[in-house]
Amino acid sequence: MTGVKGRAPNRRTVKARETRTRMLDAARRLFVEQGYGATTLADVAAAAGVAVQTIYFTFGNKRSLFKEMVDVTIAGDEEPVATVDRDWFRAGIEAPTAQAHLRAHVAGTTVVLDRVAPIIKTVESAGATDPEIAGLWPDADPRYTVATAAARSLVGKPGGRPGVSATDAADLLYGVLSPELYLLLVRDRGWSPARFERWAFDTLRPQLCGEKEEHHDDD
Repeated sequence: MTGVKGRAPNRRTVKARETRTRMLDAARRLFVEQGYGATTLADVAAAAGVAVQTIYFTFGNKRSLFKEMVDVTIAGDEEPVATVDRDWFRAGIEAPTAQAHLRAHVAGTTVVLDRVAPIIKTVESAGATDPEIAGLWPDADPRYTVATAAARSLVGKPGGRPGVSATDAADLLYGVLSPELYLLLVRDRGWSPARFERWAFDTLRPQLCGEKEEHHDDD
C-alpha cells in the first residue's frame, strides 16, 4: 500500500500505551483527591488495575510518576514535545499581526488551563510535602518562559501597542492567563472556559495591541 509511512503499532505497543495512560489517569485522580503524600503507588496500581511492579517498571518511583502526570496534563498527550513547539503555540508565533497572535495564544492557553487548573493545588502541596519535587523541573517557572517566548514574538508584529516591552507583555500574559485566575473565575464564579477566553482576550488586547480592532464574523 503506497502513501503509508512506517508501520502501525503492534498490539503489544498499543496495549502498553493504554496501560500507561490508565496509570497516569489513576495517578492524577488520586493525587488530586488524596494528596501527594497520602497516595501510594499501591493505591495507583489498584485504581489502574495493574500490579504495583508495573508502576515501578514504568515510572521508577512516585516522584517520577508525579512528574509524568503533571507533564502529560500540561501537554494533553504523552508526546515529548515542548510547549513552545506545540501546534497551538506555533499558530500564534506564525500569526501575521499582534492581535491575531494574541487571539491564538489566548485560545490555546485556555485549553491548557482547563486541563492544568485542577492539579495546581496538588502540585503546590506536593512541593511542600516533598522538597525534591521542585527539582524535577529544571526550569523554575516554565509558564513564565512560555509567556516570555510569546511576548517577544508578539511585540514585534504589526498592530502591537507602541512602547510595550517584551518584559511587560510577558508579565501581562503571565498574570491574566494564570491558573489561579482561571480557577477563581471558572471554578469559583462559574464562568465557562469560553467566557474566560473572551474576557482574557478583551482584557489583554488594549494592553498589547493598537487601537484598530480586527473584525470577525463570529464575534
